[in-house]
Amino acid sequence: MLTVLRQHSATLVLMGLALLLVVWVASGTLTREPPVIAERPAAQPMRVAVIDSQAHPIARRLTLQGEVVPDQHVTVRAETAGRIEALLVAQGAEVNVGQGIVQIAMDDRGARLRRAEAAVAGREADYRAARQLADQGFQAQLRVENALADLEAARAERESVRLDIANTQVKAPIDGVVDRRWVAVGDYVSRGDEIARIIENNPLMAVVQVPQHRVYQVHVGGEAKVVFTDGLQRLGEITYVASLAEMATRTFRVEIRVPNPERSLPAGISVRIDIPVEQVEAHFISPALIVLDEQGRLGVKTVDAEDTVVFYAIEPIRADAEGLWVTGLPEQARVITIGQGFVNAGEQVRISETAAAPLLTP
Repeated sequence: MLTVLRQHSATLVLMGLALLLVVWVASGTLTREPPVIAERPAAQPMRVAVIDSQAHPIARRLTLQGEVVPDQHVTVRAETAGRIEALLVAQGAEVNVGQGIVQIAMDDRGARLRRAEAAVAGREADYRAARQLADQGFQAQLRVENALADLEAARAERESVRLDIANTQVKAPIDGVVDRRWVAVGDYVSRGDEIARIIENNPLMAVVQVPQHRVYQVHVGGEAKVVFTDGLQRLGEITYVASLAEMATRTFRVEIRVPNPERSLPAGISVRIDIPVEQVEAHFISPALIVLDEQGRLGVKTVDAEDTVVFYAIEPIRADAEGLWVTGLPEQARVITIGQGFVNAGEQVRISETAAAPLLTP
């Protein structure tokens, strides 16, 4: 019995101690002030770098592929038959109008000329005698007219022989270069056979086909830039715009005269032709600054006076090795150069202190 009482007393003591501990902890919790939770700092706007850009008047160009052809090219043919006796100029040589190219052998042409001249002299004597007798009334006027006809026929034969002799020397009909020669010494040629081809490359003619929706922008007398495959550039003048489109392509033939005084530029090669069509205000920027918006439009991100991002859709006008001319931006713009990939239109940004960039010019 005594043991049971002792165990019961110990249990009560433990329970009392536990109750006192709970009361003490509770009293401390109720009397302490709640902890203060520190607020997070507000997010700062993204920092970007910008560059000031000014619009400049730039010519919008129509750029097309074409070719250059000779101003003139003539195939020289024999005008009389005979054997080639001499070559008077080398292939590739420059010639002037009337300069001999090849010589055809005379053969019997000299004898034929002497015979023709003798015939003319005889017919002239016959005509004088007939006219004198007719004047004296001893011969009818018909005999005089027959004698005159015989004289004119003899003179015509003489002129024919002289022309045949002149044609033994084949001459250049135009200024230019003997591009090809198809005969050699000893060859026999007939009337109409090809002798040589002469090409005049001064000036050259650049030929291009202009689409039907752009031909109204091209005018005779306008300027065009012709760029050759090696990068050489020449300015030319538009001399011809077709009035009728090519039925198959619906394009119009345009010809540009390109000076070539030294005949150093060859014909028959491909060229790029730039034709100015209108004046526009454009900015010169780096292609690296161009981005796409959600609609897939090409554009540039800028910062307005309130440091807010503004997206402008652009249209490329011209490109070169240094950059790109584009339209669509205001006359003056602060173009984002660093950080454009991390900001969107309408966001507030901070301008980097290191972005003191000069005015962007080509």
